[in-house]
Order: sequence, then structure tokens, then C-alpha cells
Amino acid sequence: MEHFIARQPIFDTRGQVFAYELLFRSGMHNYFDSDNVDQASASVIANSNLLFSLGEMTGNTRAFLNCTENVLLQDLITTLPRQQAVVEILENVEPTPEIIDACKRLKELGYTLALDDFVYHRNFEPLLDLADIVKVDFLLSDVQQQQELARQLIPRGIKMLAEKVETHEVFEHAKTMGYQLFQGYFFAKPVIISRKDIPTNKIQFLRILKDVHAENVDFKKLATTIQSEVSLTYKLLKLINSAAFALRNRVTSVLQALSLLGLREIRSWVSLLSISSMANDKPAELVVSSLIRARLCEQLALPSRMGDRKSDLFLTGLFSLLDVIMSRPLDEILHEITVEDDVFAALTGTDNPLRSILLLVIAMEQGDWETVSQMTKKTQIDEKVLPKAYLEAVSWAQDIYSL
Repeated sequence: MEHFIARQPIFDTRGQVFAYELLFRSGMHNYFDSDNVDQASASVIANSNLLFSLGEMTGNTRAFLNCTENVLLQDLITTLPRQQAVVEILENVEPTPEIIDACKRLKELGYTLALDDFVYHRNFEPLLDLADIVKVDFLLSDVQQQQELARQLIPRGIKMLAEKVETHEVFEHAKTMGYQLFQGYFFAKPVIISRKDIPTNKIQFLRILKDVHAENVDFKKLATTIQSEVSLTYKLLKLINSAAFALRNRVTSVLQALSLLGLREIRSWVSLLSISSMANDKPAELVVSSLIRARLCEQLALPSRMGDRKSDLFLTGLFSLLDVIMSRPLDEILHEITVEDDVFAALTGTDNPLRSILLLVIAMEQGDWETVSQMTKKTQIDEKVLPKAYLEAVSWAQDIYSL
């Protein structure tokens, strides 16, 4: 049976990744999945040991893992490193004496304890005495409840985590209430600003994107433009001399680097490096997500019988968060860059094969298993290729980002 793991980022107040929650699914036949919640939780823990490295999946940060009553009582989480594994106690776990004892054992071993979807009841006091983090569902609670929980629990040394934060406005409001951690896809929603407020360096990188996607690329002109941005020059030379290319001789100039790459490769890599540089004032996860989307879209080219569109699929994934990075409407940005018509259409909402792959990739990213199931049928992709492709894309993105 194929095991599917997705990760959802958890941010601190600065927008830096504090941890990832690992979301589980086995097979493709239903959407949480398992009817047996114990089996689902145990499988995440087992897979974290057997099928992939926990550090690889989380970029060596923390991992929140859902724990049921039986998982807690059987001490299954202790097979994972205490520095990384956060024990997320599900909301339906009753604070029985046995559960309290199990949690005390975990605390003594040095594990971090988090309470999921918390709603206050007096009988949860023994768990609150042990908890390091309390998660509050911001879609299922109102502002008064959110404020009251923060008022009561922060003085007890508990970190408050706002869950299902979907907009920057909610993120900012949660911060004013004292919440220190935030989970949701608010970071991937654009906050549009006026053109005059866009930093000069971002405009320069947009010019580079425009040059590299021109119909007739002038390599000498492009090399000169790239060299005007020291950071981009450094990143390009570092990348082409890395293990990713495994060249025999060291490349020492931008023009030499461009000459060694084909036009499609140039467009992919220069776009990748430009976007990475443009996003230096954004959460790092935004760049990592762009890279994962790009790589995963590219990897799904062959399984979807679109092998001749690998580069276009790569760019479709890479550009899918460009509006967030540039703080401008995506169609406006794309009008300034020459991309294939169906890439433009896919990115601006028109249903076509490229967009179907993109929607599948985004659904995998968010652990939206129902949409994953629908899109695998639509794209005729064999579901068995997805777990390995996703894990490889995560690993590749983190390697490229760390260059």
C-alpha cells in the first residue's frame, strides 16, 4: 500500500518556519484516511522511521505528529527523536489517569506536548499543566474565545498556536492577541501593493525574468543584465558548480554558464534564482514552496504523458506564487514576461492540462486528499508515483534553497 505524507508549515511571529505538521494518508480511496485513527497516527510515526528521514521531511526543524489515546499509551512516539518530534494530542483524547501518566513520561523524556483544537474544560487542567503548546482552531472559534484562551494560558508559560489562519489580516490580529505560532496558508495569499512601492531590486529581477523569457534571447545581453545583480551572479555560479550539475571543469563566468545550459534550462534556472532573490523579504517557506511546486510539476510530466512540456510545467509551478512574492496581480506580472500561452492560461485560472497538474501539486502540498484523488483521475497519473515524487521534490527544494 502507498503511504502519502503531506506537511503543513507552522510559523513564528517573524514568518519563519517553526515546525511542520505531518498529515497522513494511506492509499487513495478516502480522504483522512484511515477509518482507524490509531492506525493512521501509528503509520505516520512508522513512516517517519522507515520510509523517509524526519529531518529530510522537515528541513531539520520540528514535526508535529497527531497522537491518539492508544499511540500515547503504547509510547510509540518515543521511537522518534525528542528534539524534533512534537506530540500533538488529538482533541478527542480524554485526560484519564493513564493518559496523564503517559504524558508525564514523555515530558520527562524531553518531548514537547501540544494540545490540538483546544476548547477549555476543567477536566483538562492536568493536561494543561503539562502542555507546552495549545492549538486553537480559528475557523471554529470566535474572537472572544481566542482572546480568553490567550489571556488564561499565556501567563502559564504556554505557547498559543493559531490554526487555520488563512489571511494576513487574521495573522496580524492573532499576533495582537498574543499568539506566537500560526498554521495555515496565509503566507501564500498575495497582499497587493501599488507599483510605486515595489522595491527597486524586485523591478530589476523582473527585468531579468523578462529578458530570459524573450522570444529571441541574447546571451551576451542577458549575461550583462545578470552580472548587474551581484547576488544573482553568485547564486548562478554556485549552482552550476554544485553537485546538481557535476561538471568536470569549474565555470567562472556568467556567459560561460549560460553557454553550457540549453535555452530551456537557462529559463528554468535563471527564473528559479531570480524568484529566490526577489523573495528575500518574504517567509523562506514561500521560496521553498515555489521550488517544491516547480520540481513536482516537472516530475509529473512523464506520468501525465506530457514529457515534452517538462520545462513549461517547471515554470508553471515556479511562477504560481509570483504574485505573493511581487505583491502584484499575477496576470499583470505575466504580461511583462513572455511565457507560453497555455502557461499563462494555467496560472491565471483557465482549465488546461498544465493547470490540472498544478492543482494536483497544490492539493498534495496542502494535504487536500479529495482533490488529489480527483486530479489523479483527471490527469491519468498513476497514484503510486506521487509519494516518491513528493518526497524527492521536498528534498531537492531544500537542497537548492540551501545553496
